[in-house]
Amino acid sequence: MPELPEVETVRRTLQELVVNKTISHVSVFWPKMVKHPDEVSQFQDALAGQTFRDIGRRGKFLILYTDDYALVSHLRMEGRYGVFSKDEPVEKHTHVIFHFMDGTELRYKDVRKFGTMHLFTKGEELSTLPLAHLGPEPFAEEFTVDELSARLGRTARNIKTALLDQKTIVGLGNIYVDEALFRSRIHPERPANSLSGAEMELLHKEISETLKEAVEKGGSTIRSYVNSQGQIGMFQLELYVYGRKGEECKVCGNTLERIVTGGRGTVYCPTCQK
Repeated sequence: MPELPEVETVRRTLQELVVNKTISHVSVFWPKMVKHPDEVSQFQDALAGQTFRDIGRRGKFLILYTDDYALVSHLRMEGRYGVFSKDEPVEKHTHVIFHFMDGTELRYKDVRKFGTMHLFTKGEELSTLPLAHLGPEPFAEEFTVDELSARLGRTARNIKTALLDQKTIVGLGNIYVDEALFRSRIHPERPANSLSGAEMELLHKEISETLKEAVEKGGSTIRSYVNSQGQIGMFQLELYVYGRKGEECKVCGNTLERIVTGGRGTVYCPTCQK
């Protein structure tokens, strides 16, 4: 599932590709993808004649802003956006098409059909599910060491599970939690409330820096992720632990191990992360 760096990369490419394009009409081939409003026809009617004005992000969600609406989109496992000429063949698994007045189209393709779209009147999107109750953004001013300490200090869950909880902090998934914990030298099964002040400060720093580096490299292409221009991410070349079970640790040279933590596969270094 795309995490914050991948979604941020898609946001940036969509910003270049669709802002100021006006929608003539919308085709929906898989109605179950539209979660709000209840009727797909309402979704289509609302967007007809609207112009995309900005592309935002909240955690792993994209927010496509038009004149009057906020379209909240989650890519899930395989979702991807791309801009095409109306004359180009429509690829298999394309489920939603935003047809623009200029003859181009924004197409949403999703092999597994897990992606979701919620359309709200502007101003309602952040206080309504699925965006309501999310934790702070890792790059926001309010994401301080004290804030992270307060959120982690009140749970005895293991640190990996706590960080994966989007109510603790948004945007982190399996890849970047494993990487941030390795860089912080913290074992993924440590109780979250057992971290010392120094460990919490280091973890805060490594979460921010890991995500920043990943955004700069366009995210991580582990399976099928590409941005809205069809480009793969390159941060996977920088990974210390994720997906590297049985390989040598880049720091100490010992063998990386894999365990299951909170139902999620977790790779760590038993030497560096005691």
